[in-house]
Amino acid sequence: MPQSAAFTADTWPIATCMHGFTPIAPDGVAMHDAAPEVWDDMFTQIEDVGFTLAELADSHVRPADLEASRRDEFLAIAKSHGVGVPSVHLQRRSIIMPGHEESNLDYAHRTIDACAEWGMQVFSTGLHQPFNDAQKQALWFWTAQGPKDPDDPDVWNAAVTRLRELGRHAGDLGLRMSLEMYEDTYLGTADSAVRLVEEIGLDNVGLNPDVANLIRLHRPVENWRELFAKTLPYANYMHVKNYTRDEAADQSWATSVPSTMETGLINYRQVFRDAVDAGFDGIIMTEQYGGDSLGVCATNQRYIRTLLPKG
Repeated sequence: MPQSAAFTADTWPIATCMHGFTPIAPDGVAMHDAAPEVWDDMFTQIEDVGFTLAELADSHVRPADLEASRRDEFLAIAKSHGVGVPSVHLQRRSIIMPGHEESNLDYAHRTIDACAEWGMQVFSTGLHQPFNDAQKQALWFWTAQGPKDPDDPDVWNAAVTRLRELGRHAGDLGLRMSLEMYEDTYLGTADSAVRLVEEIGLDNVGLNPDVANLIRLHRPVENWRELFAKTLPYANYMHVKNYTRDEAADQSWATSVPSTMETGLINYRQVFRDAVDAGFDGIIMTEQYGGDSLGVCATNQRYIRTLLPKG
């Protein structure tokens, strides 16, 4: 495997997601507003399974809306457990969502400012929108049809313009901006995602090639090898997870369920070889839906480190 100039297997930054922690507690209190003891328990668990980094999803805590004193409290608690917070993922607040374009754009700008104030390195976002009722009711949300970005040149150009605006803001603050691939958005196919990044045209703006978001769909999908081949040269941050997948030869049906990274459809041994060869030097964020999310992420971290350059 080619040697990365930035990291080795032991030093590569690998973070966990927060899916294993409920954003709203049984008592109705949101993680965003939780008592210090709740945050301390979360980071205790993250520390216990061997993570030193955690991505902050705004579904759990919104950096843009947290008072400075609570921000410092949150980071102090994380630090006390040896856990850093290198990135924020702003999700389901698309800057081309009908009726919410300006408010979501403003929120993204405020999140970028907060990202820098918190000492993060990566502002991660995308074009996916909030779940609709069918997605909320499904066992797995990806089995129900969600919102779709329109085949409209004006909306496409608006996406490019607004994302470029956000990218420049992030770049001015020394941040990478990464765009997550997600079905039925302008980041929903390899060609469209690459075109979007190329039209944005900023060195600090790249792709988060979360190909697993696409191979889990219960419908015909692009080949995962081709998806990575086209997008890895643009990758500057990576969400990684895996799914088992089965489908009919005539594409009349398909099904998927979450798996560990080692046992799913995507061969991450090859993906990471190709990523390093393409010059990828970003943070890797482990993600899992269902079951013991944090535990599976920990298993995946150990697996990933066997695949990266040894130094």
